[in-house]
Amino acid sequence: MLKRLLFILSVIGLSPFISRAQEGRITGRVVDAATQSPIPFASINLREEQTGALTNEYGYFQMAMPTKVTEDSIIVMALGYKRTALFVKRGTNMEEVILQIPKQPIQLANIVVEASKVRPLMLGAHNSSPGAGMIQGMPGSQYAFLCKNEKAKKLGFIRSVAFYIGENGFPREPFRVRLYKADGNYNAPNSDMLGESVIVSAARGGEWFTVDLTSYNIPAPEEGFYVAMEWIVSGDKFYTTNFMDNYTPYGQILRPTFEFKDSRTWSYAIGRGWNLVTLANGGSRFNAMMRAEVDEYK
Repeated sequence: MLKRLLFILSVIGLSPFISRAQEGRITGRVVDAATQSPIPFASINLREEQTGALTNEYGYFQMAMPTKVTEDSIIVMALGYKRTALFVKRGTNMEEVILQIPKQPIQLANIVVEASKVRPLMLGAHNSSPGAGMIQGMPGSQYAFLCKNEKAKKLGFIRSVAFYIGENGFPREPFRVRLYKADGNYNAPNSDMLGESVIVSAARGGEWFTVDLTSYNIPAPEEGFYVAMEWIVSGDKFYTTNFMDNYTPYGQILRPTFEFKDSRTWSYAIGRGWNLVTLANGGSRFNAMMRAEVDEYK
């Protein structure tokens, strides 16, 4: 599974990656097992260490060796690919490795309905202005909001998703849209519904930013689904949780809403997984301000 990776230093200016590689680090690239194409923004997790890294735009990553245990497992997770595990032992040379992971296509349903019997339905946040507070992420982190089908409507395809992006920070920075089924432990986000990498950026902050998903033909689960924002890195930058603990958050800022009495938002961090956000303000819960428009059958 592992092969030595021969770097050509003149390619895409990656010589700093080589010069910084040193003993005690795991360095390499994540690629498609069939095509050998690089996989950007893959999550690299050390399971026992609870740390990790995010591959950059060209599939490269670097991170520190385990320090808490002598043996650990690298868990590689990438959108549209099978979760892959690799054994690592402290002291082993783990520089310039290639991690090859296989595709896991998502099967989409083919739904045909008369246009006259379909109308739009909004799920999730309805407020036109956000509550007080900010949600700022690190590269590889996510916030996912559960768009519930509270009135048990008959749902069709997902038309669009929207995020209320704050006016502060850098609202035009790119981020990745994620969709999940609520089929994890305690109804946490788990299975991907959108198998392609949809990376977008808003023109400005201080308003709703809508992403059209009609071309993907994604059926909405009857119980609802999670809409998520994933912070990413651009270019050949690197991010790792274990030797850049003082990394300054950057990028767009998501705003919260307090219009719901229950917690519908989960946060994801590399190496730590999903956790339910339970902050409250009076009788209302702190939730990420997101929504989705779906087809409703009459």
